[in-house]
Amino acid sequence: MKRFLALFVLIVASASAQAEAPVILVFGDSISAGYGLPLEQGWVELLRSRLKAQGYGYQVVNASVSGETTAGGLARLPRALELHHPSIVILELGGNDGLRGLPLDGTRHNLDAVLTALQAAKIRILLMGITLPPNYGADYVRSFNAVYRDAATKHHVPLMPMLYDRIYTVPGTIQEDGIHPTAKGSELIAEHLVPLLLPLLHK
Repeated sequence: MKRFLALFVLIVASASAQAEAPVILVFGDSISAGYGLPLEQGWVELLRSRLKAQGYGYQVVNASVSGETTAGGLARLPRALELHHPSIVILELGGNDGLRGLPLDGTRHNLDAVLTALQAAKIRILLMGITLPPNYGADYVRSFNAVYRDAATKHHVPLMPMLYDRIYTVPGTIQEDGIHPTAKGSELIAEHLVPLLLPLLHK
């Protein structure tokens, strides 16, 4: 009986500590949702493991949805904030806007609205950018890339300008669809993201 009570107290204490730990919310699309991979091989889960191994007491919550656009993200943001009360948000949206060829004025407006809402809630932000295949045309791709740079500059938030930076050139990092990372690619995303995230953890 005493052993059972001790175990019960330990479980309750552990659950309480986890509930009180600040939350890093990953808010993105299929790249962050781990499309085509087992849960443990997605970059978000790998980031969680890295932070835990380094002793950071954060919960990492993945609120990413495959196929999400910036408009969809903006619509579901209030509910996500209400549910998770994050201290930090890693924002990875816009790729589907570009792949669908949506007007970039809308993408720009939606990202601006999401960032404005997060900053109004005193949430620290890391913005992740992505580019498009060259067949979308040089002008559109250039304008698309600028959306992230302009948003980061306007809101004074750190930017990972290309989440596939130093990945495309490494064999075996992108799935056959040419869009989503493999387990190897996910490991590199998590590795490259950590140095950008660390300053936000210490604030």
